[in-house]
Amino acid sequence: MARTTIHDIAKELNTTAATVSRALNDHPSISTATKEAVRQAALRLNYQQNRTASSLRLGRTFVLGVIIPSAEISFFGSAVHGIEMVAKTQGYTVLLFQSNETQEDEARGVQTLLQSNVDGIIASIAKETTSLDHFLEIKRRNVPLILFDRATDELGVPTVVIDDYKGAYMATEHLIQQGYRRIAHISGPQHIKIFHERLRGYVDALKAYNFKIDGDLIIYGKVSIVTGRACAQQLLAMPNRPDAIFAVEDFTALGALQAIKESPWNKPGQIGVVGFANEAFSAYITPSLTTIDQQTALMGQEAANLFMDMKQEEHDPALPPRKIVLDPVLVIRQSSIRRATRGKLTKEENHLAPDHASHLP
Repeated sequence: MARTTIHDIAKELNTTAATVSRALNDHPSISTATKEAVRQAALRLNYQQNRTASSLRLGRTFVLGVIIPSAEISFFGSAVHGIEMVAKTQGYTVLLFQSNETQEDEARGVQTLLQSNVDGIIASIAKETTSLDHFLEIKRRNVPLILFDRATDELGVPTVVIDDYKGAYMATEHLIQQGYRRIAHISGPQHIKIFHERLRGYVDALKAYNFKIDGDLIIYGKVSIVTGRACAQQLLAMPNRPDAIFAVEDFTALGALQAIKESPWNKPGQIGVVGFANEAFSAYITPSLTTIDQQTALMGQEAANLFMDMKQEEHDPALPPRKIVLDPVLVIRQSSIRRATRGKLTKEENHLAPDHASHLP
């Protein structure tokens, strides 16, 4: 059978091929009624648009590349969902690549997407990435690049992030107000900005309530269930153990909860735990996990909107790149609720000695 063309659709509707072409490409000069008539005729005639020809004619492929560290983490799945919601409304297809948290795979993903002639790339940087050369290659080719969540200011590109500092401050303050007094923090690799900001938020919340900053209560890990478990075991083995743990993200918090359940201090409320990310599992484990919601779907939508804006606007290189900072949301569940609470504590009520406001080692 001969392939249906726009000329066949034009003949069916008694119009011109140019009108059909513009309607199929959502041209603003074509009315909504005409676009719908063309769409219905295209369906009846089993018309398949030649994307290659359209790409050559319009100078774009209508494919948006996305690089995420892992599809196994619901945070990134939700963000991709948000990206796709916006991309679909603008006629774009999303091409997804996982870095598996390694710089090598991330660089391979960049090359794959560039070879596929994507119109832009939205990415979240892998934990093991220390060199940004592959991202600089995207910029050298004048391909729009947007970073979300794990971003860096070094590249000078638009970003969408959560206020990680504020989220960590809120998490730590919540534990303080629940009556916990020795609050530990399981942190992540400090070359990754979001983990550094969460450490800062934790420290500043303790300082605001005149708590001592005890370096022994801050442990650095690789951000995983295994790390969370091992770090919590180390903390619980201390002579003066912590009575609460703020974990850098939810998988680490899950590992910490596992260690607590195996310890002598496994009764509800004895050791509080707060995570970060509001992963899908956090509401369904026992105890359910208090965490910081990062508005992941909205983050993906905003990243996709930044890309669409870049395609439609002429960016002035003298202007700084746009940065969207979303507000974190504290989600309180069972893991942080103190059963024998001492009541909420205000900064003014906590009159500890001045030397308790010390610095990180």
